Amino acid sequence: MQLGADVYCDTALICRVIDTLQPEAPLYPRSCAGLAEMMAQWADQQLFWTAVTYTMQPAGLAHVLGEASPEQMKAFAADRAAFAPNTRRPTPVDAEAALRAMLGWMEAQLGHQSERLSAEPGPWMAGPARSIADFACAHALWFVRLAPPVAGILDGFPRVAEWLQGMLSGGHGPSTRMKSAEALMVAATSGAAGLHAPVFVHPDLGFEPDAEVTVCATDVGLDPVAGRLVGLTPERVTIERVDDRAGRVHVHFPRIGFQIKRQKASPS
Repeated sequence: MQLGADVYCDTALICRVIDTLQPEAPLYPRSCAGLAEMMAQWADQQLFWTAVTYTMQPAGLAHVLGEASPEQMKAFAADRAAFAPNTRRPTPVDAEAALRAMLGWMEAQLGHQSERLSAEPGPWMAGPARSIADFACAHALWFVRLAPPVAGILDGFPRVAEWLQGMLSGGHGPSTRMKSAEALMVAATSGAAGLHAPVFVHPDLGFEPDAEVTVCATDVGLDPVAGRLVGLTPERVTIERVDDRAGRVHVHFPRIGFQIKRQKASPS
């Protein structure tokens, strides 16, 4: 997500920024913020990849990729393999067993919430209000619903099916298309004016301001991003990069799921 000359990476951080900009209705209600974040983390790291592996079996693959040719499907597989070269994913049989177990957990959670809260509409995954947990879990199961031949796995979990329908029926807000050249111009103009979100490097977190570092995801998409450290907290790391087209930009990452390393000095 780009805001001026600030670029935010990873859904977890993007959702935090969106919640700050538009706090009503909150993605992190005070009544369940801790539980909601833990559930969202589980959904991103466990539920999503289990759902993807299950859905991408031969019966579901054509529905996900549409009218892709054999060559396009081969290219897609190669791209995904490069994206996560060292990740061991479950087999389709194991993924189905795991997904059924996870759906059972969600069914039980929704039943518990219904008995405890008697919430209308709802219930929601983590508490009396819809939260980031609901969006993270619904995102994974939306993917399953893309492929009708395998989506029947949801039929055995009526609370989950009803909750998911409620989540997906919410629709989307208005949007306006922007060309990439326009986005680059916005970044270059904002960066030249020094208009960045305020950041600073907290002491005692292992790195000094202006250190040359790389930031890299620890699960998939392992390409390191290099830059000058300008922000560091227990929740976020920010590096400054200078690009010929975008100018001086700040790139923000969450700390969870990412690794910071000092760059090695180039031999003279």
